[in-house]
Amino acid sequence: MPVQAPQWTEFLLCPICTQTFEETVRRPISLGCGHTVCKMCLNKLHRKACPFDQTAISTDIEQLPVNTALLQLVGGQVPKAQPVALITSPEDSQHYEEARQCVEELALYLKPLSNTRGLSSTAQSILSRPMQRKLVTLVHCQLVEEEGRVRAMRAARSLGERTVTELILQHQNPQQLSSNLWAAVRARGCQFLGPAMQEEALKLVLLALEDGSALSRKVLVLFVVQRLEPRFPQASKTSIGHVVQLLYRASCFKVTKRDEDSSLMQLKEEFRTYEALRREHDSQIVQIAMEGGLRIAPDQWSSLLYGDQSHKSHMQSIIDKLQTPASFAQSVQELTIALQRTGDPANLNRLRPHLELLANIDPSPDAPPPTWEQLEKGLVAVKTVVHGLVDFIQNHSKKGADPQQPPQHSKYKTYMCRDMKQKGGCPRGASCTFAHSQEELEKNSGDAESSISLFKRTNFHLCISGLLFAFCLFERSLQEDNVSAQLVAC
Repeated sequence: MPVQAPQWTEFLLCPICTQTFEETVRRPISLGCGHTVCKMCLNKLHRKACPFDQTAISTDIEQLPVNTALLQLVGGQVPKAQPVALITSPEDSQHYEEARQCVEELALYLKPLSNTRGLSSTAQSILSRPMQRKLVTLVHCQLVEEEGRVRAMRAARSLGERTVTELILQHQNPQQLSSNLWAAVRARGCQFLGPAMQEEALKLVLLALEDGSALSRKVLVLFVVQRLEPRFPQASKTSIGHVVQLLYRASCFKVTKRDEDSSLMQLKEEFRTYEALRREHDSQIVQIAMEGGLRIAPDQWSSLLYGDQSHKSHMQSIIDKLQTPASFAQSVQELTIALQRTGDPANLNRLRPHLELLANIDPSPDAPPPTWEQLEKGLVAVKTVVHGLVDFIQNHSKKGADPQQPPQHSKYKTYMCRDMKQKGGCPRGASCTFAHSQEELEKNSGDAESSISLFKRTNFHLCISGLLFAFCLFERSLQEDNVSAQLVAC
């Protein structure tokens, strides 16, 4: 029976004995299926199969090389070159060594996470959480196995695609992002009413149709408006009609046409729970954003659609599901356009050949195994683009500069957000310049009062200093006049 795999953040622990890898007894050995186990536990297996997915281990364990990328993260001695019995050609051995070194270099970006054993925040790491997770997948690939090389190429492609997304995010204006998104939604005859109101509207649609009832659009809209009005006086037939249109675009309804009468709408059976309906609703908005060339991070999506940061994983899974093999190449084109707008001061255009190489990798699990030369080129390409992303964030990103400093605005978060008061949520999320809670209001009001008080005190001291200085000048002038009068008398 398969054993449950550990969390991805525990990549330095043997998932069987839960002990940290080390270079003598518990050396990390990666299998072709992408799981890594210490050598001691591998030798104790009753049958030669991965304990997590039951994939047969066809290669002699003694011939599988140690995962040096993980070994360096636990402070072990990494040999410059280790002979691999499974590779006989000197040329193939050279390609393997180059590929292995690329993985080792990339694994160093996991050092901040490895120092805390994955248990604390990754704020110290230059790479985002999605990038780290994809990098861990690459590090666990066994390059000497055919299946491991296929996995490594897929992981390299995935890392490259995420790199492009993060570079596009770096070139977007977060203040314009939400307005562009809602403009794109409205252009399709749809609407988002804010996190709280949208949630209530969806639940009322579900309440009317979850039993399989078939209603006309007009009746459905009137029902939702009447139920919403006590809590949300701004609810109108037009706005709710636009929410229903969003669900219609998402193919949530089975529509029955009638002669000389309005069509009847019935919720499809698979969408008769709030979780399923909400996921399809969110997917439709994400798809509209992608069609409009907008790239929005999962935490931003969580703020925009839910008014909090607790739905990042939900939004990330939707984004991943909507990705197609053609999405990568399209993202590269979008990045090129963004670089043309900014003049590309960091010369990111140099990464384009490497990104195009990664975009051409077949992401399907049935793809033929790459040659050793293709493997080396793929891993060199992903190492180059990840280094390029890190260099841009460290040296050219405006978003990384002084993140703790709030916007310089005298009324920043000193008044309560009207959307938060009336609708229970704010579509602007963390970027809103108004307070979203009483604690935030009091904190920033206190900061504002302190600033005003400091300003007054500073001006008071400046005035006193100015008066003293003027008095000194006046006294000196009197003294000079006395001296002049004495000289004239003489």
